[in-house]
Amino acid sequence: MLTILGQKTRFCDGVSRRSFMKIGGLSMGAVGGMNLATLMKVQGAAPVQHSEKAVINIFLGGGPPHQDMWDIKTEAPREIRGEFSPINTAVPGIQIGECFPKLASIMDRLVVVRSVVGCSGAHDAFQCLTGWERRSIESIGGRPSIGSVLTKMYGPNDPGIPGSVALADKTQHVPWSEPGGPGFLGSTYQPFRPNGSGMEDLTLNGVSLDRLQDRRALLTSLDGLKRNVDSSGMMTGMDSFTEAAFGVLTGSRLAEALDISKEPAEVRARYGDGKPYQFQYDGAPTCNEHILLARRLVEAGVRSVTLSFGRWDSHGQNFALVRDHGAKLDQAVSALVLDLEERGMLKNVTVLVWGEFGRTPRINDGAGRDHWPQVSCALMAGGGMRTGQAIGETNRLGEYATLRPVNVQEIIATAYHNLGIDVMNTTLPDPTGRPQFLVDIREPMKELV
Repeated sequence: MLTILGQKTRFCDGVSRRSFMKIGGLSMGAVGGMNLATLMKVQGAAPVQHSEKAVINIFLGGGPPHQDMWDIKTEAPREIRGEFSPINTAVPGIQIGECFPKLASIMDRLVVVRSVVGCSGAHDAFQCLTGWERRSIESIGGRPSIGSVLTKMYGPNDPGIPGSVALADKTQHVPWSEPGGPGFLGSTYQPFRPNGSGMEDLTLNGVSLDRLQDRRALLTSLDGLKRNVDSSGMMTGMDSFTEAAFGVLTGSRLAEALDISKEPAEVRARYGDGKPYQFQYDGAPTCNEHILLARRLVEAGVRSVTLSFGRWDSHGQNFALVRDHGAKLDQAVSALVLDLEERGMLKNVTVLVWGEFGRTPRINDGAGRDHWPQVSCALMAGGGMRTGQAIGETNRLGEYATLRPVNVQEIIATAYHNLGIDVMNTTLPDPTGRPQFLVDIREPMKELV
């Protein structure tokens, strides 16, 4: 990892860093040595269409329990209904779970989907980032994520801003921190990962941020480092794109966006930090600061931000987990929606909050709920959608959708629509030259657009 020494800052993962510049070097969390310099070269050649439209995709890894969040089953027997009661919201007739009072107070800006179907049952983020099951056209690279599609189609909003950023730190169960890959588009279109792997053991010692503003001084300071890695070819041919890549890390809007110490204390307090981290195990922490970072990144011009929030695989202690994770999610997402609104960004930024599947209606012997891909849930906001709605219903026991089943692909299609993409007609060529639609179900949700 390339570490550039500067002012100390402490992040939500508890690691003391110096001025957020421990960026994972020039790494993209890459396949085949992809680095930020290559990204700059590719994006420099891409068609650029400036837009304020963006998507923030908050993945609840592990499978959130739909019947304990947005679809409380008051008429079900206790062994199914569980411990939570519904609460009223700002929209008459819509109730959600008691762990989400802040979101209830802004329900007029939100959409809850209670009838998500089409979940593959896989324990990863892939479907929530692409709309597809992982095995779809896997032999030619697989399906690209929303962020990679945007980067391919539109390029960056700004020469110093990647089109797509993935904030999730690597989890012990790796698929829960999946960034949203490029699929058949190729590794040059994968997202930038501020904590990505790659040049992990490279350190620039004794170089201040002021000195890094001088590109010549930077390149001179790299001479020794280059000699150490030239045998691998990692730094061969340091050209203008490499210089631009260092510019991204040290002097651009991206660096500013990644420095949350620049946020007013009252804004940071509104989001919270999500600590203490509970029930994390092999999953992601409840890092509220990542949600604040997501807002800063889209404000700087990033088109797509993905992150993983918490570990919702509640085979045991389901209700304690929802109380903990739910309260933190309630604080951070409500803060995000209001923050975007106050900045005039909400109509352009689509917020998705969902997981890979739902959980069993029946509570198990460990006070938990097990995997249930038959139906799931989602929370949506922004993007110019008609909000203040609860869409779909499940039966009395929360087993399956009885009214308006919403396929996973419809949610992805709606996000694409909000981003200004004609989902009905847009295709991208795969490596064989065959045009591929972005999703199979190509109509956005009619209730929202």
